[in-house]
Amino acid sequence: MRTFFLTSIFALTTMLTFAQSTSQPPIQNISTDSTVVYRLFATNNTYNFIKLNTRNGQMWQVQWSLKDNQFETTLSDISRVIKNEEKNGRFFLYPTTNTYNFILLDQIDGRAWQVQWNFDAEKRMVARILNVNN
Repeated sequence: MRTFFLTSIFALTTMLTFAQSTSQPPIQNISTDSTVVYRLFATNNTYNFIKLNTRNGQMWQVQWSLKDNQFETTLSDISRVIKNEEKNGRFFLYPTTNTYNFILLDQIDGRAWQVQWNFDAEKRMVARILNVNN
């Protein structure tokens, strides 16, 4: 019994040591070219990215695969600015420590939105983060 107990403790400790942590946001490999219209942002999920239109804030969830389940689906087809205020590089996504959430920032006027991607369409959303001081 003692051997079983010690073996179990050793096995659990080893598993915890190698467990994947989601406390860190994903590392982003972002081009420094501010003239691009579209950027891909990595999620903590190996197969999913968020594609952002940096001019107007529109977003899509992009899933790649080595099999037949690749897809691109709309997260938000709403332009966050009027047409004559669109500018390459205006919008940027910042990862959070939550696998499914990002912050969308308008880098010109400072407005921010919570962006939630998900495999279930009902769980996808984009919600404005309001400034309580205004």
